[in-house]
Amino acid sequence: MKLGFTTLAVFMEDNNKIIDLAKKHGFEIIEILGEDPFYENDNGEFKDCGLDVRIHAATVDINIASLNKGIRLESVKQMIECGHYAESINANTITVHPGIIGRNEPHLRKWALEYAVESIGEIIDNTNVEISVENMPVNGKFLGNKVEEIEMIQKETGCCLTIDTGHGNTCGNLEEMLSLKNISYCHLNDNDGKKDQHITLGKGTLDLNLLKKIDTAIIELNNFDNVLKSKKVIENL
Repeated sequence: MKLGFTTLAVFMEDNNKIIDLAKKHGFEIIEILGEDPFYENDNGEFKDCGLDVRIHAATVDINIASLNKGIRLESVKQMIECGHYAESINANTITVHPGIIGRNEPHLRKWALEYAVESIGEIIDNTNVEISVENMPVNGKFLGNKVEEIEMIQKETGCCLTIDTGHGNTCGNLEEMLSLKNISYCHLNDNDGKKDQHITLGKGTLDLNLLKKIDTAIIELNNFDNVLKSKKVIENL
């Protein structure tokens, strides 16, 4: 498995330190957490750093499927800007969340999904990097936590997919999610099967055998020691 980790585990550390840490521990990929504080730095160190660089586009206060036009348009604008930034550092992919719905009523959900498709299409049309949409956890406000929704988004937009193992575990559909086409890479984390907890692999109810189906992955945890523990679990599969 081609393996990396998210900068969430070392958020706002020196960029060269992050790159050196990845190489020291044998990681081949880095996923940059693209929330606003990151862009306050000069991040040229990631360009041609010898790692496969991906970016997790901002999620805080972002909703590309919002029924509020102003919020939706600003969210799409920021995703496109993230795509342009990815181009500037030769990153290969940006991962985007499909959006949320304030009231989980069928007609509103359908409406929001249509906006999500429209927004993702606009992001793809205005960027030159791979756009990958992530499956979401079980909470009813999230779009894209059902296989049929992710399939529809992919079919309508031609996007790639980022499959989060923990999210799929809370929904009971991880095996189906991993069988979808055009998966760019996966997020690896564990939980109790009920709540999105992002804990070390092997500490929850995730069926670790499913990880054998994955070719490219990011360990998505907020603690680097736990990243290394999860790496060992993967190496022992």
